[in-house]
Amino acid sequence: MTRVPLISGNWKMNMNHFEAIQLVQKLGYALAKHDFEKVNVTVHPPFTDIRSVQTVIDADRMKFLLGAQNCHSEISGAFTGEVSPAMLSKMAVSYVIVGHSERRHLFSETNEDVASKAVAVYAQDMTPIVCVGETLEQRENGNAREIVETQVRGSLSGLKKNQLESLVVAYEPVWAIGTGVTASVDDAQGMCSHIRHVVESMQTGAGEAVRIQYGGSVKPSNATELMACDDIDGALVGGAALDSESFARIVMYQES
Repeated sequence: MTRVPLISGNWKMNMNHFEAIQLVQKLGYALAKHDFEKVNVTVHPPFTDIRSVQTVIDADRMKFLLGAQNCHSEISGAFTGEVSPAMLSKMAVSYVIVGHSERRHLFSETNEDVASKAVAVYAQDMTPIVCVGETLEQRENGNAREIVETQVRGSLSGLKKNQLESLVVAYEPVWAIGTGVTASVDDAQGMCSHIRHVVESMQTGAGEAVRIQYGGSVKPSNATELMACDDIDGALVGGAALDSESFARIVMYQES
């Protein structure tokens, strides 16, 4: 089975809507039509920028897919400050990141929370990018695989067979996010392979189909090596996604 690589730019809490427009336009200039023939590319701006970015993508007929960084699990209600998946769907969002380590550790989101969000994203005909990953302490204690497996099983527990096959799982070792430290290629491949086997154990056939990204200080200098791994099907890019030249070079990893 051929899995189309997915390169995702997570802008986090950066870029006002004027800066967001400039960034996506620069990306559009940096990438040619043929760069999208073998790879999918998503951009995930802050909520306040999504409409502006959507307008630019549509007007210029860009090949980027629009993404969001998070959502609530309910369609509507008295949840001050939250954004529902139904709202995102109406703005042509295709992919929603759920369970990012910053959401888990800074905002105390549980596997159950992430599972509810993943179900809600699918209910609005979007695709979740479900994030999992261990802390440095957990890795040093030898618990990394156990921790990640628990996160995978818990976060995907409410999904059906076809959803397990079509979702995206992003492995992001917490100790490598925003630190400039990248997991070794062997470590990244080993954990992504483990995740694939866990998904397969949950549903026969789903392990081969699911796309697994690596996230954690992905840069143009290491993208090609990481993407060459059998079980790494893309990258969830943080800091480098805020620079049009760097992100474009990651998207063009096959040409390096």
